[in-house]
Formats: sequence, C-alpha cells, structure tokens
Amino acid sequence: MKPSRTLSVLLAAALAVFFLTAAIAVPILCRPFYYGQIDALGLPAATGWDEQTIRTAYDEVMDYLVFGAPFGTGALRWSASGQAHFADCRALFRLDFALLAVSAAVLLALAVLYRLRRAAFRPLAGRRPAFWAAAGLTAVFLLLAAWAAADFTGLFTVFHRVFFPGKTNWVFDPRTDEIIRILPEAFWARAGALVLALCLGGLWLTALAAHRLGRRKKA
Repeated sequence: MKPSRTLSVLLAAALAVFFLTAAIAVPILCRPFYYGQIDALGLPAATGWDEQTIRTAYDEVMDYLVFGAPFGTGALRWSASGQAHFADCRALFRLDFALLAVSAAVLLALAVLYRLRRAAFRPLAGRRPAFWAAAGLTAVFLLLAAWAAADFTGLFTVFHRVFFPGKTNWVFDPRTDEIIRILPEAFWARAGALVLALCLGGLWLTALAAHRLGRRKKA
C-alpha cells in the first residue's frame, strides 16, 4: 500500500490524545498519589484534621467523580455550589476517559491495518508521526510550564474559565466548602508535573522506538 500522509496525521493525533488522556487519568485513578501528598504538603498541620479524615473526604469526592457514587466530603462541610462544580468536573473526567478509549481504539485499528499491510505511514517533513506528536505536545507543555512558573494562579484561573465558561462556582469558600483546604495549589502543581512527565515520557519513548524500528527495517 502506498504510504499515506493522512494516516500519518491521524496516527500523530491519536498518539498525542492517547498519551495525554492516559497521563491525566493516572492521578485521577491512582489514589496513593494523593495519599502521598498528605504528609508531604503538611495537610494535617495546615488544616487541623487527621490523615484519616482527609483521606475519607478525598475518597468520597473521587468516588462521586469516577464511579457516580452519592456526593459527599466525609466530615467536611460542603455547599450546593461546591457540589455543582464537582458535577462539572465529573463531566470532564468522563470526557477524558472517553477520549482515552477512542484514541486507544484508533491506535489499535491502525496497528492492525499496518500489520495486515493495509496501511502505511508517510513521514511528515522527514519525521515519523510519533516524533510530531511528542514535539507538538512538548511545545505546548513548555509554554504552559513557563506560564505556571511565572504565574501559577493566573494559569489556574484561565484554565477554569476555559473549561467552566460562565461559571464562578469553582472559586470555593473554605468556610462552606472545606474540601478546598485539602486540595491546595501545591497539590495541583504536583499533579500537573506528574501528567507532564508521564505524557512526554511516554511519547518520546514511543518516538525513539519508532525511529529505531525504522532504521532496522532500512538495514
């Protein structure tokens, strides 16, 4: 089959979406990541709540976001406005999982077609699709990292205005929605760093593997 530029663009896009959504899913689904931040961020001392209280509150919120369990925050107070924001977050979580599933299906389909020699990928400007997926997201992440380093609060605010347009319920009052006290900005910064490392690490390893495989075939 003649190598296709269109399939190469599709492959690059699917790789970028897959690794990004998979990386985002890790801190969502891997609760030990949050548990490890409780002592690291000094949350018991900062909030006055013991570790078990903090874990229970976090677990109840995540059960709601991921599994659709009834909303709750353990022993911590919450408001209807706060619950409404978490309902919006649940929709975004489901979107991430859906995009992860779709991109995985696309990659599987392309792999099968390639294996059956019914699909071939044309290099884009002399580079393989995996390289462009990695390079594209690297450029985006570098810009976001520079912004976060200069003004994390500003980036955090713009992020919420983009993904929650026209809403202000993401601005929590810690007196009525105590959950925000166990989810400080430092935690989100660390979660973002984890997503960045997993996403870019996976993409660049894939690009390297594709490059070496291509060289072996030429040899």
